Parts: sequence; structure tokens; C-alpha cells
Amino acid sequence: MACCHRAKIRTDDKDESTSDQPKRWLIVGLGNPGRRYANTRHNLGYKLVDLLAQRWQIAVDRKIFHALAGDGRFDRHKVVLIKPLTYMNNSGQAVQAAIGFYKQPLEQLLVIYDDLAMPVGRLRIRPSGSAGGHKGLADIIGRLGQQNFPRVRIGIDQANHNHAVEYVLSKFTSQQEPEIQRTLLRAAEAVEMILKSGLDMAMTQYNRPADLQADDQADDSACTGQSDNGPECRKADNKA
Repeated sequence: MACCHRAKIRTDDKDESTSDQPKRWLIVGLGNPGRRYANTRHNLGYKLVDLLAQRWQIAVDRKIFHALAGDGRFDRHKVVLIKPLTYMNNSGQAVQAAIGFYKQPLEQLLVIYDDLAMPVGRLRIRPSGSAGGHKGLADIIGRLGQQNFPRVRIGIDQANHNHAVEYVLSKFTSQQEPEIQRTLLRAAEAVEMILKSGLDMAMTQYNRPADLQADDQADDSACTGQSDNGPECRKADNKA
């Protein structure tokens, strides 16, 4: 039995910018099309869109906007998942086409991509900013003429590499692969928090190393009872 309904890009009620109603989010994962690049570091944007599609039961299989796309819902919002087919350096073609079609406010465009400046396993959510050397994001900014749209960056390494192009087009090592799978899961949860609770809450929760986030969650679960001032919680002795 198929897990997903077939993508059918809706063409009605394009403008949903009113703040007191559910929104439409365009969620774009950057990468390179084709089997050759499927499991490379540069394709983490694609991988996260695939994971979101699985979690939300959306088939991303319609060729439109120079991309593969599929639409559905998460929480109270409409979502359009997009994987540009233009190769990384021309990612802006797909984004520009989708934005133009939906007359989409840029604060409801979420771009997901890999980041060579962060270590494997780190996430960084931002409401805006420069391309930081990422050519796919640079093309999007150039075609849109502005950079005020949110993004989720996924670290692929913090080290300096003399051959950056070869590195981003290589695969993760067997030692790194489990960490990447955990990171993609956290990234999916971060995207869901953005849609449900907003950017600020998601940044507070996920712009930290996973181990610190786990420590805070452990502290929250260590509440032992109720005092006059509220729940009594045990704090770990070794925390600064």
C-alpha cells in the first residue's frame, strides 16, 4: 500500500498573508538531482525534505517550478515541499518560480541546506542573513533580490578543506552516518516547531548542540514534586 497521496499542486487561493489564519509554507531543500549525488553531503536539504514528506505523508513527485514538488498539510498550515532540479548553483530558479506563482510572503519561505562552516550534527535556524559562501543560497538571494527569509542550516564539517567542492560532493563516513541520521531527525522536529510555534521558539530549542538540548530535557524530566514555589527539580551537579 502506498504511504503517500500523489502530489497535486493546488492553484487556488494563492495569497494567504493574513496573520490570523493558517499560512502556506514553501519548504525548499537544496541539493543536486540524480543518483550520483543522492547521498552526498551537499544533498542534506533534499534528505530533510524527503524525511518531512515521509512524516507528513506527502508525495514529492510533481515536476513544476523547475523542481519536484508536493503539497499537503502539517498542523493547521498548508505546506509545499520543493526539491529544485536545476543543480545547486541555480537553485534560485525554482524558488523564484514558486514565489511568483503563489505570491508568497518571504517570511513563509523556509530554505534548508548544508553548511561547511559548522560541525557535523549542528543545526542553525535563522530568520534572514547572507549566503555565507553557499552558492545555492546565493543564487536564491540574487534572484529574489533580498535575503529576509528563514533558513535551516545543517552542519557537514567545521574543518577547513583545500578542496571544498570535492568534499561537499563526497559521502559521509561510516562513523558520521549515524550522527547525520540523528541530526536529520532533529532538523525535522525543528521545522515542525517552526510551523507550530514560530521561529523564535525553534531557535531557542535547536540552535544548540544536541547534547545540551538533551541535558535540558533531562533536567525538565527530573522534577520530583511540588513545593510552594512550583515544581521541585533536581539539577545536575556538573552543570555550569
